[in-house]
Order: sequence, then structure tokens, then C-alpha cells
Amino acid sequence: MQCELCGNESSKCRLADVDGVRMMLCPSCMKYGHSLQEATVATTNNIQRSILTRIRRPKEKDVYEGMDRELVSDWGDLIRAARKKKGLSREQLGFNIGERTITIAKIENGDLRPSDKLAKKLEKNLSISLFEELKKISTSSGGSHPGSLTLGDFIKTEDK
Repeated sequence: MQCELCGNESSKCRLADVDGVRMMLCPSCMKYGHSLQEATVATTNNIQRSILTRIRRPKEKDVYEGMDRELVSDWGDLIRAARKKKGLSREQLGFNIGERTITIAKIENGDLRPSDKLAKKLEKNLSISLFEELKKISTSSGGSHPGSLTLGDFIKTEDK
């Protein structure tokens, strides 16, 4: 292999950095540069360490935690009845909660499920409750694995 600095042929040429330029240097020209093999190993270790310290995986979070309520199934009829009981038009109710009349109409018709935020506004303005507690299904059964729920167990709990 030929030294890129002096041009001499040498079988012991190594990769080196000379003033920011990577070159293959013979042992006699190595005094003008820094060997990259040693620097690369040190740099790689530093980079890996810095990356590992920056990577902080968030703790796994249960997305269903705190979800103990769900919207009632007949929310549209409930909202319509409460609105009429209070003597409000769709326009008035929409104005009171900051929503468009068409949105109120779609919610009452069951075409649009209200967001949790909107449902809370409707609950407060109409003095109704649109959420119900979730039913807990027991998973303790006589299945093959302790705590497993079989299809038969599910059918039995639904029939009760």
C-alpha cells in the first residue's frame, strides 16, 4: 500500500487524521497525524455512552388506567329530553356550551358521539349524567390457566 503523504510503498500503512483529513500513512509519516483506529474506538465508546445516557425510556403506562366510566348508550335521547325539559332550543344550547347547532343536532340524533370534554359541558349545562360506571368482569374461572376467561365463562356472566 502507498503512503498518501510521502508516496512510499509500505505494508504497514494505517488510517490517520492529519489536520482533519483522513489519510493512509506509513509508520515514518505517522508522526504528522493521529492514528484513527485508537481515536475511533475511544470516540465510539464516548458516543455510545452519551447516547445511552440520553435515551430514557418512559415507564410503561397502562392506557386503561383511570378509565372507570363510559358514555351511556342512549346519550342522544337523554340530551334531547334534558334540553327540552329546560326549554332550550338547539341553538340556545349550542350557544351556552360554545358548539354549533348542527353539532348538537348530530349528537341528539346519535350520529356523532360527543367527546368527553363536550359531554362534561353538556352534563353541567343540562344537569344530567352522561357517564356510567364500567362493569367489572371477573376473570377467575375454571379455565386451563389460572385467571383465564373462557368463552363459556363469558357467556355465563352475560346471562346473569
